[in-house]
Amino acid sequence: MNSENKNIAIGKSFDVSRFLWKPTSAALTLVCVLLLGAVRPAQAQSETVLYNFLGKPDGANPVAGVTLDAAGNIYGTTDNGGSSGLGTVFKLAPDGKETVLYSFAGQAEGANPYAGLVRGKKGYLYGATIYTGDNDTYGTLYKVSPKGVHTVLYAFTGGADGADPYGENLILDKAGTLYGTGYSGGTFEDGVVFEFSAAGTESVLYSFTGGTDGGRPYAGVVEDKQGNFYGTTLQGGAFGLGTVYKLTPSGTETVLHSFAGGSDGATPFGGVILDSKGNLYGTTTDGGSSSAGIVFKVSASGTETVLYTFAGGPDGANPTAGLVRDQAGNLFGTTYNGGNGDGTVFEISPSGTHTVLYTFTGGADGAEPDAGLILDKQGNLYGTTVGGGSFGIGVVYKVTP
Repeated sequence: MNSENKNIAIGKSFDVSRFLWKPTSAALTLVCVLLLGAVRPAQAQSETVLYNFLGKPDGANPVAGVTLDAAGNIYGTTDNGGSSGLGTVFKLAPDGKETVLYSFAGQAEGANPYAGLVRGKKGYLYGATIYTGDNDTYGTLYKVSPKGVHTVLYAFTGGADGADPYGENLILDKAGTLYGTGYSGGTFEDGVVFEFSAAGTESVLYSFTGGTDGGRPYAGVVEDKQGNFYGTTLQGGAFGLGTVYKLTPSGTETVLHSFAGGSDGATPFGGVILDSKGNLYGTTTDGGSSSAGIVFKVSASGTETVLYTFAGGPDGANPTAGLVRDQAGNLFGTTYNGGNGDGTVFEISPSGTHTVLYTFTGGADGAEPDAGLILDKQGNLYGTTVGGGSFGIGVVYKVTP
């Protein structure tokens, strides 16, 4: 992996602080006045730390989010820690007991899982790593059984097949096919959208050129009922600041929106989610009037609407993950910075009203939520932080309504 790819990895060495807006007191006062009508104060939400990571052997620095099963067990990955210090796949029971299902050992087994997990049949977990512990290969796809048996499904070569699957998540269809993105590699070395069949064959659905079609897809994809895929690229597009794209099952790519910077937003690290009308929702890490990121909506025809612009202060700054949406149309997400400086959990109502649900202190409650959220039937939100906690290396948390 080249130095560019290493630097773009937020949870590792990428400096997100370059996005952080540092306003003057006069500018901050003006922004607060302008946003007063659109921001609600934090409600009576409470945060509970479900687990504090120790490092070895249980894991450290979870970059990705978590997933739930019907019994209330939580599953996720850590970028570091574990028996070899190269990351883990873990299970967290409702009583708070953590089980390391697998510790990555590097080399052919893979290392440093940035992506989250998707659950398949019989409780199998599927994910991706971005390293193999050396500089010769470019990440893997893997599965882990409920008993912790790890199998490498595919090792990326860094050529036309793609490389560096950072994505927030993979998606898995009923036929057992996995879909995701590679941040680099491909025909033009600017990333790919790939599929991996149940039969063990990897195919590239699209290679980004890095031009107007986009380049460097950091997040994964979502799929609609017609089999079309949607995602974001961190770079490329008409202004070089990222895109929202659509990809048909036959591999035809359409740029739905090119981010222009300024109030429009820029550099979407997170992916998108779909509603029943084909509208897409997501975040940008940079851009907006305060250079602290935005929450956006892009219609099926490609019209972008900025739902909220972060001011970079108590309301949060620099969201690096996608969103989750409830049945009433409320959007929930996290910001990596802002709040008290260590990030927030927020809600955006269908009318665009922003509410800070929780502000991280950077102490025992966690710090810097790099990942997005999941929502249970009771409206509880679950996520991870890269830092903070009792040992300073991350937590799994719950925010209750």
